[in-house]
Amino acid sequence: DFLSQTAQLIGALKRALKTQGKTYSDIARYLSLSEASVKRMFSKRHFSLRRLDQVCQMLGLEISDLVQMMNEQHARSLSELSLEQEREIVADVELLLIAVCVLNRWRFEQITAYFSMDHTRCYRLLNRLDRLKMIELLPGNRIKLLVAPNFKWRENGPIQQFFLQKLQSDFFASRFDQEHESLIVVNGMLADSSIAVFRRKLEQLAREFDALSDGDAELPFADRNGTTVILAMRQWRYGLFQQFVKGSGHT
Repeated sequence: DFLSQTAQLIGALKRALKTQGKTYSDIARYLSLSEASVKRMFSKRHFSLRRLDQVCQMLGLEISDLVQMMNEQHARSLSELSLEQEREIVADVELLLIAVCVLNRWRFEQITAYFSMDHTRCYRLLNRLDRLKMIELLPGNRIKLLVAPNFKWRENGPIQQFFLQKLQSDFFASRFDQEHESLIVVNGMLADSSIAVFRRKLEQLAREFDALSDGDAELPFADRNGTTVILAMRQWRYGLFQQFVKGSGHT
């Protein structure tokens, strides 16, 4: 949760810089730092309160102003699509592909360079996402993402169902023994109160993943890898053992 809030606060600071026409070079001169140090400070989100306050002073802002800007941006952003919007996206696999790309901060030229899709087709698909208010397509085919940091597909909605039905077998077709892979399966007997605590921790972990993804969007495209994490929890008994339960009808 802290990582997520930090990423949102730095995002608000970047928007304030852009609004006032200020650059990393301006900050470097104001703070008597190298421009490389400032870029690293933003990309790694290594801001002390003193540094954050200094940059705000340069912009004529208080840190509280930055928090208010962050909250206002969050309120305006899209946190979930309607059922009809998800149905429209899932009905066109190319549109779904583009939606996933923009949520992962891909630029227009990266999409067309990586996939077999000409500029005209990509532009038309992005226009559809613009109409759905997921993005704003700016001059020069620049993509401004309009979704909130907590954006998610609808619970048990068309897109979530699509991924469950079409992709789960492909996702789990791995031994999860490579360097950047991990599979952890745990089970136990938990009280309802403990289940609620663990669920909150899973949700917090998901927010931290989103914050890391947002921060890494500043890195070169070649330094980022498509990564999928599935966090799931349910009350479940493996069907294989059901035959041993008393009264199940098996002997």
